[in-house]
Amino acid sequence: MIDLTGVKHHPAMAEIVEVLCNKTQNTDTGFFQTEVAYFLGKMAASMRATVVTKDRGEIPVNIYALALATSGYGKGHSVNIMETEFLGGFKRRFLEDVMPTIADARLHEIADLRALRQQLDHDKAYEQVLGEYKRKGSYPFTFDSGTAPAVKQLRQKLLMANCGSINLQIDEIGSNLLGNVEVLTVFLELYDQGLVKMKLTKNTSDNERDEELDGKTPANMLLFGTPAKLLDGGDTEEEFYSFLETGYARRCLFGWGQQQKKALHHQDAAEIYKRLIAPGNNTVVDKWAAKFANLADAAKFEWKMELPDDVAIKLLEYKIACELAAEELPDHEEIRKAELMHRYFKALKLAGAYAFIDESTEVEMEHLLQAILLVEESGKAFQSILTREKAYMKLANYIASVGTEVTHADLVESLPFYKSSTTARNEMMTLATAWGYKQHIIIKKSFVDGIEFFKGETLQKTDLNELIVSYGNHWAYNYLSDKAPFDKLHLLTQQKDLHWANHHFKGGEDGKGHRAEEAVIPGFNMIVLDVDGGTPVATALDLLKEYKLLIYTTKRHTDEENRFRLILPINYRLELDAEEYKEFMQNVLNWLPFQVDSATNQRSRKWASHAGGQFRYNMEGELLDVLRFIPKTAKNEQYLQEYKKIENFSNLERWFAERIAVGNRNNNMLRFAMILVDSGMTLLDVTNAVYAFNDKLPNPLRKDEINSSILRTVAKRYAKSA
Repeated sequence: MIDLTGVKHHPAMAEIVEVLCNKTQNTDTGFFQTEVAYFLGKMAASMRATVVTKDRGEIPVNIYALALATSGYGKGHSVNIMETEFLGGFKRRFLEDVMPTIADARLHEIADLRALRQQLDHDKAYEQVLGEYKRKGSYPFTFDSGTAPAVKQLRQKLLMANCGSINLQIDEIGSNLLGNVEVLTVFLELYDQGLVKMKLTKNTSDNERDEELDGKTPANMLLFGTPAKLLDGGDTEEEFYSFLETGYARRCLFGWGQQQKKALHHQDAAEIYKRLIAPGNNTVVDKWAAKFANLADAAKFEWKMELPDDVAIKLLEYKIACELAAEELPDHEEIRKAELMHRYFKALKLAGAYAFIDESTEVEMEHLLQAILLVEESGKAFQSILTREKAYMKLANYIASVGTEVTHADLVESLPFYKSSTTARNEMMTLATAWGYKQHIIIKKSFVDGIEFFKGETLQKTDLNELIVSYGNHWAYNYLSDKAPFDKLHLLTQQKDLHWANHHFKGGEDGKGHRAEEAVIPGFNMIVLDVDGGTPVATALDLLKEYKLLIYTTKRHTDEENRFRLILPINYRLELDAEEYKEFMQNVLNWLPFQVDSATNQRSRKWASHAGGQFRYNMEGELLDVLRFIPKTAKNEQYLQEYKKIENFSNLERWFAERIAVGNRNNNMLRFAMILVDSGMTLLDVTNAVYAFNDKLPNPLRKDEINSSILRTVAKRYAKSA
């Protein structure tokens, strides 16, 4: 891309934007730069300024701009300042002096041609032409809405006058976009050269078709408003993106006002007031207002600015760089590609506006670089628009933050973008759920008397230095709420005569927590399981080696009958009520590869420490991902559907069935067999168990493969042990 090191914005741009920031109590310049560019282009276009190029001929100077900012940003106030304080003198002189002078001369020229062609007296021809001109109404220096025929009628008036530009300026574009689709469609044609095709109408005595005139009528456009109204997730946003795709992405300069850069976030009242009343504000206004008023001079009409070769080459260099960058984008990003590939043309028009303001007869290199600087900043603003918070994102965030259960009726009433049709809202809810999953937001769904309820929660990632625990030396009273680092958790589990839990209890901050269900404070980030015989510690460590865990033996543990406690930190801190916790733990128990005590499904459950026991950590694994175990969520519904397919399997079979479905089937079947060997089964029992498990699989291994590789390896293990 072009090196813009050391390049600063044009003095008119920089100084005017600073005044607007001061007067609207902002520190952010993005919105105002785009707005000022439009007004500079508006003056240049009114005076019919053109850039003369050697490859494309004369290019009219005109600017299309789209600027968005939240309510209270100062959008309307800044536009009013530009119109009344900075451009007031230009507008007055242009409408009172320049346009009447230029138009009168042009009308006489048209009358001469008509008189010659129709063999009329010049005065009579002039009278006809003047009548046509007046019947088209007074010239609106700016208008905020219209129709296609009205724009074309205005264009015909400007062709007759050979002066002025078509200037559309729509406030609250989100509210007014759909009502101006027709006129915005016409403006798509007007941008490049100020040309538009005329509509053929029936010629009658009451409605005579105008004589077609050749010429260009430059057009300028400023659309501004709040992003919430424009990007509403509904018909307005859909129409807006359609316009971007059709051609406004490549035509517009974009501005995005950042609310977090309002002065109130960075300055105190005294500093803000000082900037508001700074004498320099009036000095800048007076300076540029006088400069702009002087531009409204018939001597500066049809101002032409040559594009020198070195500047043209630099512009071509920028064009090539933009096109190469666009080629790097994926094919589906057509709107971004279009905006990027045509930045050079926007830069050329803006550079022409800068040159006109400077009354330069050339577009200088500095003008081009200043324009490229703003166009590049416009590109960043455009990216912010494209990556705006989509409707389903807003839905997910709303459900997560509202704090209560909501129904479809609540959502329709609270969210204007929430669709009323069943199909549309179900699709949006599906997207919200999927997006929320990646953003650590879970959306729970439940039915009560046939009514669908939704509740959301933004999950907090588990900090391994802050595992939630409560402990005390009494089985039910005086529990202290605390947080323990995972790698020091054994200091708790190996204490003598201590009881502990994985939830906090009311009063626990003062060491007076009562371990009872009604006193539980929702919130846990680890699960605790009792394994009472049947599964050796070594087997559990092997099966769960992909997860971080702590195992410590209990008082009843022996070498022959392993009894231990399994602690698994989970990836999120969850807040579940008593019923949800039971469902959650049951899902975990069904998932585990071995049997555990089902009584661990109570939030108020406590465990005893054991000073004389052994403990083992696995610090290398990952935190257990529990999203699929959380009841009433889409992930859990999907998990339960998959579970139904293998619910007739044993725990160990289910464990390996999941892994065989996505991994190396032979290796996982061998691991399954070796676990059975280590559990003490005979070779015959292992063989039968492997065959039985393989027969249950939807895509089983061939029997000869099992015999030649898996069971052969198992037999060698038995032979070696013997």
